[in-house]
Amino acid sequence: MPSWPLRTFSVQLRLVETDEIFSLPHCENDLTLKKLKSHLELLTGIPLHFQRLQYLDEVDLPDESTFKDNDIVPGGTITMRIWRQDGWGHLVAAAAKGETMKLARLGVTEDFAGTTPYAELLGPEQKKEWVAHRAFVALFVASHRGHVETARFLLRHGADLHSKSPLGRTALHAAAVAGQCDCIDLLLSYGARALGPDSEGQTAVSLARLWGQKQSEHTMVRFQLRKRPPGAVPPSSAVNRALQQSSGPTS
Repeated sequence: MPSWPLRTFSVQLRLVETDEIFSLPHCENDLTLKKLKSHLELLTGIPLHFQRLQYLDEVDLPDESTFKDNDIVPGGTITMRIWRQDGWGHLVAAAAKGETMKLARLGVTEDFAGTTPYAELLGPEQKKEWVAHRAFVALFVASHRGHVETARFLLRHGADLHSKSPLGRTALHAAAVAGQCDCIDLLLSYGARALGPDSEGQTAVSLARLWGQKQSEHTMVRFQLRKRPPGAVPPSSAVNRALQQSSGPTS
């Protein structure tokens, strides 16, 4: 029997905390929510472990379930909510909107007052880890949305740009797929690694290419070439390939 192509369809995603709507084309009945969340981390800039996906009601959809299992139909709307414990919903919303001073009061830096009932129970070292994680999430979201001054504030106050989401993605990965070149420049100037792979082996450069963000790709490749000292050996094969692919075919 012939193998017929799978039928794809589009749905929408609503992010409650920011009231944003995202389009999700090319969905399939056998698409799992776990796989969808990996894509949504890049599309929405929300790290996977904060995503709560719901459909029709406020019951969280199991990661291993499929669109078919949940009766998700073409044109339907999936709802994403952020885990609200410990003020995460407010933090993500502030980062997505570039509300720097509001973020400063939500525990993203040790230099400003900001705590939660949970944080009050932590010892000094645990509190440092708590702040560092919140700062990373804020930087990831702000970089994806292109809020340069918010990202700069977070970096100046100790946010670790090498921190990664559960899928191995940094703030630079997020900025690259969203085409936020000003944030890319900022992150690179602080030492972000354009060729650092995520858990699927994708770098910020390769993700920019996959998502059609040519300017993002050019920005990172040019930076890699500029930072070579005079008389240095030619760029690594990875940069060379990126440069060749980003420049396109020649006639």
